[in-house]
This record gives sequence, structure tokens and C-alpha cells, in this order.
Amino acid sequence: MDAGWRARIARAIGLAPDTPAGASDESWLEIGAGHGEMTALLAPRARRVVAVELDTRLVPRLRDLARLWPNVEIVAGDVLALDLPGFFGNDRFRVYGNLPYYITSPILHRLFKHAGRIEAIHIVVQFEVAARLAARPGRRQYAYLSVLTQFYARPEIVLRIPPGAFRPRPKVTSALVTMPLPGARAGLGIRDEAEFLQFVKTCFGQKRKTLLNNLRPSLGSERAKEALRACGLRPDSRAEQLDLPQFARLYRQSHPP
Repeated sequence: MDAGWRARIARAIGLAPDTPAGASDESWLEIGAGHGEMTALLAPRARRVVAVELDTRLVPRLRDLARLWPNVEIVAGDVLALDLPGFFGNDRFRVYGNLPYYITSPILHRLFKHAGRIEAIHIVVQFEVAARLAARPGRRQYAYLSVLTQFYARPEIVLRIPPGAFRPRPKVTSALVTMPLPGARAGLGIRDEAEFLQFVKTCFGQKRKTLLNNLRPSLGSERAKEALRACGLRPDSRAEQLDLPQFARLYRQSHPP
């Protein structure tokens, strides 16, 4: 709700305040438009805005706002159920959203299915979630969600946002994470991305266990040991120690063509 923070977010996601109306050729998907606080900043600086809102009580006010901006389309519904290519045709698009913790991962999974069409994703989330998205190997926060996000995008925490910027005031600090695409995916040459990501999820299956113990049920003990040896990894290596190129090498070693 704080106008100063909205302006800082707008600058951080590339919405220059002096952009003339109609000058931009960018299309935006806004997830959780709420009362239209950010919609009003996106609209004059974008060619098109598709603003999605699940709470039907907020939709009439958003549609009133859209009457001022013919480039804004209000969609009442769940972004997880939408046919995103159907809205944007052949256009590439950018994403902005203020996401609750419990649905951050499903929404990112959904968006990454269309990674080839997305220029960048910008989301405001609880700070602990932001730290997980941007975490590097060896950090406590580094987990499957970190690897998934960094496979498709290049996450960076650009703003820490205090509780006082919101109404109602939450109990936690939030953060703006910017994620330009593509991520490491572009240089890894993974042929079957779904299989690779399932492999990574298996590697993180039991956080207290070693890679060997997590991989043993699916690969068998000897195959798992040989894959680790071939990649120069110790038998007691853990998933949170590996970066994306190491995961890719281990995947190829354990899943030969």
C-alpha cells in the first residue's frame, strides 16, 4: 500500500517513471492484482497488461481501473488454471506478482513451463522464500526449489521490504526477487528437462541423507556409487553441496543415452 515502496519496486523491475504512455512494447502478466496498486503503474508503461485476480470481490474495482487503460485486461481466476499462451499469442511477456508463501512454488513451476516465452519474472515474497530461490550451494537455504529456479532463471534479491509497507501489516519481512530468463538451462544441454528435474528432486529427497542414500532406491547401490565416482564426488556428498553443472554431470552419468 505504501506509494514510496511501489515506486521503488517499479524502478527495480524496469518501469521508468518518465516512460511516455504507449512508448513500451512490453506485455506483462500480473499475478494477484489486488486493488490495482501495481496495475496502475504497469498500465501506462506497457503495451499490454493481463492482470489476474482470484478474489472475485476485488474484480469490479479492477475493471473500473481497466476502463481508464484500454491496454489492461482483467482476468478473474486462478493463474494456475489459465492458458497463458492463449492470452499472449506469439508475444513474449514479463511477469510481476505479489505471492503468498504457500503458492510460490506451484506458480513458479507453472511459469517455467513457458520459460521460452518469458523475458523476466519479478515477485514479492516472504524474505525466507526469496533467500531460498537465490541460495547458492553450501547455504542452509539451498534446496530443490533453488535448483529449479536457477535452472530456468537468474534470481537476485533486489529489495528487502518491511512489514510496514503492506496493509494489513504482515509479521514477516518481504523481498522483491528479479529473475531474468534464461538461467543455467541454456548452457547445460539437458535433453529431457522433466526427467532431469525429477532426478534433482530425488537427490534432495531426504535432506539429512547423502546423495548415495537418496539415489540408491532408483539407481541401485553400485550404479549410484559408480556415478558419484565418475563425477569426482565423495560417497558422503550431499545434494546441497552441488551446483547445477555438477547435477547435470551426475544426471548424465547415471542416465546414459
